[in-house]
Amino acid sequence: MVVAPHDLAFTVPPELEAREPPEGRGLARDEVRLLVTGRRDGSVVHAHFRQFPTFLRAGDLVVLNNSATLPAALTATRAGGGTVAVHLSTHQGGDRWVLEVRQTRATVGEVLIFPGGGRATLLAPYRASKRLWLAQLDLPDPVLSSLQGWSNPITYSYLRCEWPIGMYQTVYATQPGSAEMPSAGRPFTVEILARLKRAGVGVAMLTLHTGVSSLESGEDPYPEPFEVPEATAAAVSATHRAGGGVIAVGTTVVRALESAVDATGRVTATHGWTDLVVIPERGVQAVDGLLTGFHEAQATHLAMLTAIAGPDVLQRAYQAAIEAGYLWHEFGDVHLIL
Repeated sequence: MVVAPHDLAFTVPPELEAREPPEGRGLARDEVRLLVTGRRDGSVVHAHFRQFPTFLRAGDLVVLNNSATLPAALTATRAGGGTVAVHLSTHQGGDRWVLEVRQTRATVGEVLIFPGGGRATLLAPYRASKRLWLAQLDLPDPVLSSLQGWSNPITYSYLRCEWPIGMYQTVYATQPGSAEMPSAGRPFTVEILARLKRAGVGVAMLTLHTGVSSLESGEDPYPEPFEVPEATAAAVSATHRAGGGVIAVGTTVVRALESAVDATGRVTATHGWTDLVVIPERGVQAVDGLLTGFHEAQATHLAMLTAIAGPDVLQRAYQAAIEAGYLWHEFGDVHLIL
């Protein structure tokens, strides 16, 4: 299923692209701006992320994705000569990975040589994609050890320069596996988490490892591994029973929680793979609010945001963000929908 076009229309001026982390702009992580949108009344409030706890109530629950970002961008040498950019995407188990061969044609059976003696053999196109391949990785050391020596975080052309992998980690990341940072949680600090606890707001963790995000036109998000632990499922159920709100931090958390909803509408402890695409026609059952970044006009994530807030409220919020100069992309500002 290809996600149908959404109804939002907006253009992001180039000057609203975040070209470096907030630290590169002289700010702390939690000093990015925060747009707060009321999904029922369409209200818009301008704030900063340090105020985030003040918008929640005692008894609410914040759910975070503890996946850590891999330095997944590599340069490989082709057997016939020349180099090619490769992005590791999703571990399929054993020595099998999905990877992206960037901006060039590749062929079945081609061998890509990595620094340090590693190699990838392209086995087959992944899900009929022209850019994604199922590959066998042969590395002299375990993947994480190998990557630390000769790879970098995935970056895109809007960034001014490269930044170390630490800039692409949330403060609560403990489970390595994401090709790209689950960036909605980047503004959190240890102090913000402590303030939530003091305010009576619960915090729970789950894991969803994100793949590469540079989707081709008309290409749906592909399956990603996730786990909703028993403690998190229980916390979501208890929060709803008590009348509190479940606030997902990032679209990855929405995808994982909604994938764990059973036939009765209850979130259960679940692990496996999810290819769920949240669209307005489906709606959401597990979450009551969302903290997320600002997405590009054609991003499939906007279908999920529309499912949560509705097209009119979302259009108003994005127009307000553009007029007020909020910054886009993984190092930009954030948007809280309540």
